[in-house]
Amino acid sequence: MNTKKLTRYIGIAMVLGVLVGYLCNKTAQDAKHAADIASYFSLITDIFLRMIKMIIAPLVFATLVSGLASMSDANAVGRIGLRAMVWFISASAISLLLGLMLVNIFQPGAHMNLAIPDAGITSGLKTGDFTLKAFIAHVFPKSIAEAMANNEILQILVFSLFFGAALSFIRSKGHNTIYNMIDELAKIMFRVTDYVMRFAPLGVFAAMAAAITTEGLGVLVSYGKLIGEFYLGLALLWAILFGVGYLFLGKSTRRLGGLIKEPTLLAFSTASSESAYPKTIEALERFGVSKRISGFVLPLGYSFNLDGSMMYQSFAVLFIAQAYNIEMSFSQQLTLLLVLMVTSKGMAGVARASLVVVAATLPMFHLPEAGLLLIMGIDQFFDMGRTATNVVGNSLATAVIAKLEGDQGDQNNQDEQAAVASPAAQMNVAEARDNA
Repeated sequence: MNTKKLTRYIGIAMVLGVLVGYLCNKTAQDAKHAADIASYFSLITDIFLRMIKMIIAPLVFATLVSGLASMSDANAVGRIGLRAMVWFISASAISLLLGLMLVNIFQPGAHMNLAIPDAGITSGLKTGDFTLKAFIAHVFPKSIAEAMANNEILQILVFSLFFGAALSFIRSKGHNTIYNMIDELAKIMFRVTDYVMRFAPLGVFAAMAAAITTEGLGVLVSYGKLIGEFYLGLALLWAILFGVGYLFLGKSTRRLGGLIKEPTLLAFSTASSESAYPKTIEALERFGVSKRISGFVLPLGYSFNLDGSMMYQSFAVLFIAQAYNIEMSFSQQLTLLLVLMVTSKGMAGVARASLVVVAATLPMFHLPEAGLLLIMGIDQFFDMGRTATNVVGNSLATAVIAKLEGDQGDQNNQDEQAAVASPAAQMNVAEARDNA
């Protein structure tokens, strides 16, 4: 499907989803009936996300291994990894600081004046296993089959590093058979991705309809101030990220923004980074980023560079403290920032990851875990914004690192690079030329 058409269809699907969800919410007899109606919409969304998940593991493996094996300089892997981590840590610090600053300025929970709840009340989220030690052990797969079955991106990344390095060594001896097979696998997965993405508007429609059917438009009004302030923070974060990106990419930053519009919109509407991953890879290749860079940096970013999620965590913790009139000093907030810098790196592969990180952090600062119940009901709307921001942050990081590596094609050769990059991108270029 033509990229512009797909973006337009996704936008239309979002609007229709809100309208249909509103009608279903109004006609539902009670909350249980609304939930039953929403379950049918959720079924469609679940099917779409299942199709997305079925292509993530082979796509990450094929693009990463193919990219690593094509690197003749072994030092390049370490250099790219170091540059990526410097960007990720810097972006994480900026996201957390901005969240802390804005929540102190807006004071969104200051006037709620809630009584501290009974210590026995909890959010119901499982946080016991969410420790730094457990995360470090979890990074290394005990079975690549299990890692792929569970879509553990970080574990797939670790295995792919070893496999790619070994394949590069074998290839240097003149054996190219396996490399050619994996390179062809990457092209096949891009074609499969194109097929799956044709169902994106339907998945987006169902996701929006389900959310509005259960929560109604009233939830946007009731929590409008909190949601509005959070999205203002995300807008400022986007401005900072694109501003830093402009320092490296110049005027082409605007073009990159246009290319990632589709995966960002998809991530926003489905609240799923996985749904946007294939289209993000394609958009970066159309921008001129080679697969050896995008295939390495982007999966790494999905584990270590979640800018929107990190801003949400600092925002949520201080909001809960304010709601219960619990004062947090500057030193406590600085400690909170450092704690979130570490614990948030274990988010990959954890269900409802940002909420789990917040729930695990609250007891460290003697804040009531039950406070998370204040925002769990509208977490879907926060999740949409933070997921879209994660896609933007990772796209900019990948493009900037490609620029630093001298691996970004110039403006005049974008169509040719897109045609070589993937079958899906090649089809878009051909359609554009036909339309012209």
